[in-house]
Amino acid sequence: MASAGTAPFIPDRPFDDDPTRSYTLPARYYWDPETYGREMDVIFGRGWVCLGHGETLREVGAYATFVVGDQNVVVVRGKDSVLRGFYNVCSHRAHELLKGAGRTKVITCPYHAWSYHFDGTLRSARGSEKVEGFNNDDFCLTPVRVEEFCAFVFVNLDDNAAPLAVQSGGLEADIRGFAPDLDQLTHAHRLAFDLKANWKNVIDNFLECYHCPTAHPAFAGLIEIDTYRIVNHGIYSTHHARAGGRENRAYDTIDADVQDHAVWWLWPNTCILRFPGSGNIMTMRMIPTGPETTHEIIDFYFLGSTPDAAQTEAIAYVNDVLTPEDIGIVESVQRGLHSRGYNQGRFIVDEERSGMSEHGVHYFHSLVLDALAD
Repeated sequence: MASAGTAPFIPDRPFDDDPTRSYTLPARYYWDPETYGREMDVIFGRGWVCLGHGETLREVGAYATFVVGDQNVVVVRGKDSVLRGFYNVCSHRAHELLKGAGRTKVITCPYHAWSYHFDGTLRSARGSEKVEGFNNDDFCLTPVRVEEFCAFVFVNLDDNAAPLAVQSGGLEADIRGFAPDLDQLTHAHRLAFDLKANWKNVIDNFLECYHCPTAHPAFAGLIEIDTYRIVNHGIYSTHHARAGGRENRAYDTIDADVQDHAVWWLWPNTCILRFPGSGNIMTMRMIPTGPETTHEIIDFYFLGSTPDAAQTEAIAYVNDVLTPEDIGIVESVQRGLHSRGYNQGRFIVDEERSGMSEHGVHYFHSLVLDALAD
């Protein structure tokens, strides 16, 4: 097995804008520490990253902390009802301000008790009245961009980034067209997994269903796979298929309210899904934790906070069958990406741009290369 930093045995082949002529990303993009560092800067430092559903941040003083790329941020609801984000670091000696999620009356550093208002201005600094020329305005929290979009909260570390609603074009209208009950859904369950795979490897696997008949036989029966279509749009892609009209081995969908399988992948690492069944939304967030590790969070939203029997069955399928199948795939691929017998592959693309086609993976690779200026 080649180690990170070892030159590939097989030379690079060209990436082409036409997926029918293009080779995939070279293997080193999936394990090279230098590439990973650049991604934290130019992809996760400039893209809109989903932090989760906004329902837990509706009350004054509600806050939640997150890691975006390699940066710790906090989002808090102010007394003026405005949701604001900041780097989660005290302006005094760089201690983390808050942990996890909850509600607070004031943002107070647990190190030296410097405190901040919800708008990020310094409220008090013990002993500062004795320091000549000390100005509270010099020690405000550093803000980050926050946007509420389709009931979810997103942040962007780039002050100059265009709003997500502008960048994403028709995404919100498409999601709401398939999920008119979006604003009524509430969080019901969370799954979390640690994968021994690069974050791009995990997303590659998500962006095609070419592997579904062989790797996910139960899922292939849940939908009418010949109706599966993938369309790329700017910074997102849509995956739509009709639900299977028969019993399947995944979970019970007889008399289901939702008769479509609808998926939206949003650059760089957020997936929003509407599965066949009762009213639902599922989100998947692939959070990079290192050049070859990813933390995956899957959240389920239903019309009630307690899943019913059918919803529990669907959650169990995702937890016990579908996700372990995918983890096995991407971890095997990650090991293979170190092989001296592999550097790049070719995309399988059909004219129909169906779910069997890998044009969605090609489009993702093009966004990665554009962001890295490679």
